[in-house]
Amino acid sequence: MFENRLLKVHKHISKIARKQEVACYRFYDHDLPEFPFAIEWYNGVVHAAEYKRRHGMEDEEHEEWLQACKEVIAKVLQVPQDVIYMKVRQRKAGRLGQYEKFAEQKVEKIVPEGGLNFIINLTDYLDTGLFLDHRITRGMVRDDVEGLRVLNLFCYTGSFSVYAASGKAASVVSVDLSKTYLNWAKRNMQYNKLYDDEKHYFIHDDVIDWINSIPPGSFDVIICDPPTFSNSKRMEDNFDVQRDHVQLIKKLLKACDEGGKIYFSNNYRGFVLDKESIPTHLIKDITGATTPFDFQGKLHRSCFLIEK
Repeated sequence: MFENRLLKVHKHISKIARKQEVACYRFYDHDLPEFPFAIEWYNGVVHAAEYKRRHGMEDEEHEEWLQACKEVIAKVLQVPQDVIYMKVRQRKAGRLGQYEKFAEQKVEKIVPEGGLNFIINLTDYLDTGLFLDHRITRGMVRDDVEGLRVLNLFCYTGSFSVYAASGKAASVVSVDLSKTYLNWAKRNMQYNKLYDDEKHYFIHDDVIDWINSIPPGSFDVIICDPPTFSNSKRMEDNFDVQRDHVQLIKKLLKACDEGGKIYFSNNYRGFVLDKESIPTHLIKDITGATTPFDFQGKLHRSCFLIEK
């Protein structure tokens, strides 16, 4: 059953990917309840994350089942098993789970996207370092920022920052709570030979606190992809995106210059933007327009373009 499903979806998705010259894409996402994986192709290697659930198997039995699934993936994709990296993806409270390491042995790879290159890590963390569902959004930002001041909040590994720099932004400021991810973001910028220490700044701080000190009108474009929920030890209060997004967006609008733009997205399933409470009528839902072919019908994030 798993093999038949993989054959069908991989044939379909990989054909579109070749046509669009996309080297990294997701081709299976929990299609069958009995095989709860998110499986992605990264230009020659496979990242397969199993969503943790009550499967009723003992540890040894589960390992055998995972190995059998790995063999099926290798057979369908016609690749050796040693290029398939498998993880158990646990749903964790807050965002800090994404910072926890999985493995001692680090396996990194450079993968292409949009004429740029990104460092992915296939072993150490919950995610690889490149969120494939924002492929189109990153391209929109690159097309939008020439000569402009860009702020990338919750910047993760800085893929939006790299796109902004390649789009000839006047400056790019990247902010994140994790030193690990900020260093990764800087490496991505350096690998693409874009880094300029007079134009590109990497700030280690809690975003929710840091934005309170931004002078009004400091930026022309802001990218903000906050966690659904966060209760970091460095924060005085917790953050809930549904409850707190209006207050957050108001601060971002203040930080924007007149005519400035905010790309605001989040992964909270069922998120509702409170448009009536946001002090601008220039709000456009771009969720559909930014959903790539490999995430059609399976994407639970929202994405909005908010203008001042």
